Amino acid sequence: MANKKSKKPTIAVYKFSSCDGCQLGILNLEDELLDLVGVVEIAHFLEARRQVLPGPYDIGLVEGSVSTPEEVQRIKEIRHSCGILIALGTCATAGGVQGLRNFEDLEELINIVYEHPEFIDSLPNSTRVADHVKVDYELWGCPVNKYQVVEALVAILQNRRPNLPQYSLCLECKRLGNPCVTVAYGMPCLGPIVRAGCGALCPSNGRGCYGCFGPMDTAEVDAFIPVLKSHQRYPGEAVRLLRTISGYAPAFVDAAELILAQEEE
Repeated sequence: MANKKSKKPTIAVYKFSSCDGCQLGILNLEDELLDLVGVVEIAHFLEARRQVLPGPYDIGLVEGSVSTPEEVQRIKEIRHSCGILIALGTCATAGGVQGLRNFEDLEELINIVYEHPEFIDSLPNSTRVADHVKVDYELWGCPVNKYQVVEALVAILQNRRPNLPQYSLCLECKRLGNPCVTVAYGMPCLGPIVRAGCGALCPSNGRGCYGCFGPMDTAEVDAFIPVLKSHQRYPGEAVRLLRTISGYAPAFVDAAELILAQEEE
């Protein structure tokens, strides 16, 4: 499916509602990026180059959540023009930071923030790419782990499945020799249910994980809720912890709603 003007497989990188951090992560690959451009054609990547080659493209990477009606139409067009589509980072896989508005009154927020709210055309929620089109691979993280991006692209080029971590953040902590912040300090931590990938950044600095790499596919979230609630340092902390960067991931949405329902009983 490579572009007729290029003998190399073509890659397109797109931005939706986001901060550009995941795209910058790709640019920060430096030496690896130089090797990558030797075997693929970066056909569409406005953060990196001015020239845009016409599609269709072999691989598309989408950073950001789908937050407006215009973006709904655009993601469908991108899906049509890309052979393989990768959701890049937690905005694309779970709504991201802007997904925090999903738990509030959107109209009230718009009226508070914007001088002319009548000009704002927004979806009711900040949504995942997978809510609108078929996604072939999801790479979580805020920002995404740049080496996982390389692994995913190399695996696709080699016609194999990417070798990505299938274990929780706790294993990264153990490998680093970190004390468990829950056991040692009584802090709530999402590490047991969150996928690895950040290098246990927060626990390595003495605070609990707040889940920017999202829930593991095999996470026993419901079973973890009593542990999380038992380490709350103030009322509502467990729900607030679940409703952060990955808060609109279905597993976290369900867990937060379950805790709220329990508290109402």
